[in-house]
Amino acid sequence: MTNLTVNEIYAVGAPIVLAMILFEVLFSSATNKNLYKKEDTLCTVGLLTGNILMVFALKGATLALHFYLYQFKLFNLSESMPIWTLWLLTFVMIDFVFYFYHRISHRVNFLWAVHMSHHSSEEMNFAVSFRQAWFGPVSKIPFFITLPLIGFDPTVIAVAGVISTLWGIVGHTQIVGKLGPLEWIFNTPSHHRVHHGSNSQYIDKNYGNLLIIWDKLFGTFEPEQEPVKYGLVKNVNTFSPTKITFMGWADMIKNIRSAQNFNEALYFFFGPPKTKN
Repeated sequence: MTNLTVNEIYAVGAPIVLAMILFEVLFSSATNKNLYKKEDTLCTVGLLTGNILMVFALKGATLALHFYLYQFKLFNLSESMPIWTLWLLTFVMIDFVFYFYHRISHRVNFLWAVHMSHHSSEEMNFAVSFRQAWFGPVSKIPFFITLPLIGFDPTVIAVAGVISTLWGIVGHTQIVGKLGPLEWIFNTPSHHRVHHGSNSQYIDKNYGNLLIIWDKLFGTFEPEQEPVKYGLVKNVNTFSPTKITFMGWADMIKNIRSAQNFNEALYFFFGPPKTKN
């Protein structure tokens, strides 16, 4: 039932997303904004392909792990609240866990080596949202297994997770301005443009996916003011998905091998990245 529901969401969402991209391409062409570049988009396709293959490889095992852990849940949420409340709370908690997963991915070197590929583009368009890390589905597992352990139904988590992911696409655009009162609660395109900026005041800001309230609560919020410079502080200067995927790991391993002692080696693995977005 879960797979059918998820597939139905993709069946509805995919044409909408493709229409969004087509509209943005046409708008870019009509206004000479040059929002899409061939090499960059092809690189995104390569990164997305690896991510999809990893998702398919792990999908069944991850769902099975969630159902296994659900047996040991701390609270029986499905029986203690109306179904609509459970769905709403699931969306909120997915976003809450994502915030901390995302924030830690920017502050811990081995997780940044995974996540960096998403920030490797110097463009900002709907297609960039598909610039997903090959090993992202692996790095998320330790964070999101907390949800079934708390008592959230794995079926609801799976479906709500797909919908939340589709929302994340909306933030990757330059053609949508600020959205008034929606800016107070939701992670709008304006907020997410900041997250992809390499401007000094924009680095490590606006981690939310669906909501911006976590950033405002935990001190990582920054409004969009000056024009955003997209990409990394030290850009990758390549359109090879393979190089982008492994370059962070190569640098980290090189540093670990040159470490003077074990503590320094641990720092290179768990410490903050030296150069990042």
